[in-house]
Amino acid sequence: MPSAVLLCLDQLTAAFSRFFLWFLLLRSSSFCSGSELDVRCLKTLQRSVIDPRGVLESSWNFSSFICSFTGVECWYPDEERVLSLRLSNMGLEGQFPQGLEYCTSLVTLDLSCNNFSGSIPSDIARQLPYLSSLDLSFNIFSGEIPPAISNLAYLNDLYLPRNQLSGQIPGQFGVMARLTSFDVADNLLSGPIPLALQKFPASTFAGNPELCDAPLDKCPRKTTKRRLIIHDESVIGAAAGFVVGFVAAFNLGAIGTSANI
Repeated sequence: MPSAVLLCLDQLTAAFSRFFLWFLLLRSSSFCSGSELDVRCLKTLQRSVIDPRGVLESSWNFSSFICSFTGVECWYPDEERVLSLRLSNMGLEGQFPQGLEYCTSLVTLDLSCNNFSGSIPSDIARQLPYLSSLDLSFNIFSGEIPPAISNLAYLNDLYLPRNQLSGQIPGQFGVMARLTSFDVADNLLSGPIPLALQKFPASTFAGNPELCDAPLDKCPRKTTKRRLIIHDESVIGAAAGFVVGFVAAFNLGAIGTSANI
């Protein structure tokens, strides 16, 4: 299929996903219950992070309309319902931000190019159930990738490169049918790449020396160690047989010499 047609299909799919999310959120009571939760979300987030440049402190004035805040995009200009948080390259530090569960209609979260550290919350799917794009790249997040990310049913884009994430890529990611963009390059990941993710290019897995299987090199066979042990045992057995044979021959020679005398 021509690339232009594929691009058009991707755009239509993204547009439909956004409309579908809007429809679901419009029906939900939390979406209709008001902007107070969104204000609480941003206040909690601001208090929970370290802001050495003072970006949030200087631009997030809660006496004004939150949709005018730096990095905040609302569903509609006249509604204080947060659609996206784009906090990239603000020099923010600390653990994963708190309070995001109060942004009940949040679809996009971009924390890239900061200095966030610690683990990714294991209950991230509970906090952000409608998330379609998550970008945590170029931070210092560590620990394992939470399998619960696979429960983000509307997730299209997942970017985790240039962190210190370790362990294996969760096999549960195979059920993420909507995932169209994925990147975990330059971490400390190991083990086989789940089959459903092998459609992504090798560059999205590069920089993880212990990661293996398509599109990277094949994982080493598990029988290698067993074969090495068998080989070592054979060598030891042959050496022992040689020693026993040598001793026996020596003893027989000595007995023959004594008899001649």
